[in-house]
Amino acid sequence: MAASAIPPIRLGLIGTGLAVEKLHWPALRTLADRFAVTAFTDSSAEQSTRFARYSGTDPALAAADRAALLARGDVDAVLISVPIPHLYEVARDALAAGKDVLCEKPAGVDAEQAEAFLALAAGHPDRTFVMGENYFYRDDLRYARALLDSGAIGRPHLMAWRHAGRVVPREGGFTGTPWRHRPQYRGGVHLDFGVHHIAQIRLLCGDIARVHGAVQTANSTIDAPSDLALNLVFTGGAIGNYTASYPEIPLPPEPNDMRLYGTEGVLVLAGSESERSVTRSGSDATAHTTVFRGSDNGYRAELVDFADAVQFGARPVGSVAQSVANAMVVQRALDSAERAAALALDPVPGAGPVPLWRPRGATGLFDGLPGQRISSTASFAA
Repeated sequence: MAASAIPPIRLGLIGTGLAVEKLHWPALRTLADRFAVTAFTDSSAEQSTRFARYSGTDPALAAADRAALLARGDVDAVLISVPIPHLYEVARDALAAGKDVLCEKPAGVDAEQAEAFLALAAGHPDRTFVMGENYFYRDDLRYARALLDSGAIGRPHLMAWRHAGRVVPREGGFTGTPWRHRPQYRGGVHLDFGVHHIAQIRLLCGDIARVHGAVQTANSTIDAPSDLALNLVFTGGAIGNYTASYPEIPLPPEPNDMRLYGTEGVLVLAGSESERSVTRSGSDATAHTTVFRGSDNGYRAELVDFADAVQFGARPVGSVAQSVANAMVVQRALDSAERAAALALDPVPGAGPVPLWRPRGATGLFDGLPGQRISSTASFAA
């Protein structure tokens, strides 16, 4: 049955802060055939009013609190976007109320709560329970994964990625959120934002067998390590290094590109939020670059995957197990840093290699998706 032949999912929003305003709502408003917002709530009345104003949602749909929203019969599913320390309890209550759940990442404030997330999902097999991980759905990353699956660079043997970006409180931005300054979750920015990078690494390089991490603290504005250097051994035999730094001082321009070295070529992933690129080079000293513009960095596709799971029983890519697998890389890296030792990473039950998402019923990677893709070829021979 076509998606347009069935009524949209009646969606309740629990939390209407920055993530909804800047990330989820711009995608939701393009999916009126899949979702209808029938209720919303936020601990801040001011934020609720702001959401109603910019989204055009009827203010009468505001619920007094999450209990009131979850008690409503006109809510089939919920999107949970609350501070990290509260994600588990809200997801637990939503599932207990019989709602399907799309919950922001990460899966847990620490390893113990990550296990609790797994148990929560296992305890509600009749419900769709997805953890948000837009990097699994980004066009450039899915394209790079398809190239790797096709053998475009041969056998990958080395991954190298250094990411650096200044992190200081900025009013109106994610770094200005008070609960991020003194995080009540282990790892701080490396769990909050770093799990996206781990998701990218796992999507492209496969599962991780062993980690060896070290941390430094060089940012007085966040009560958590600012720097993480991580050596990785993948289950497929490749090795890699991931370095993330979030200092408070201004930084010179950083390439922040990820490089994957294979026996027959190299993949370079680069760009910014507005424009990303994937460049494949081979033994013939030519570079084939595809530039991605006008996509929303995976949020629309993530919502489509959630809707397909709810309406058609599709198995979503962004499962709780995959989110836990991402989070546990960070947690094990912190363990490694504390013990000054390389540590094995146990497989997460139900996770395994990240599947490559494609639009349901599509033959291509980008069928029916917005965005512009421009390809070019150049020689880099000396």
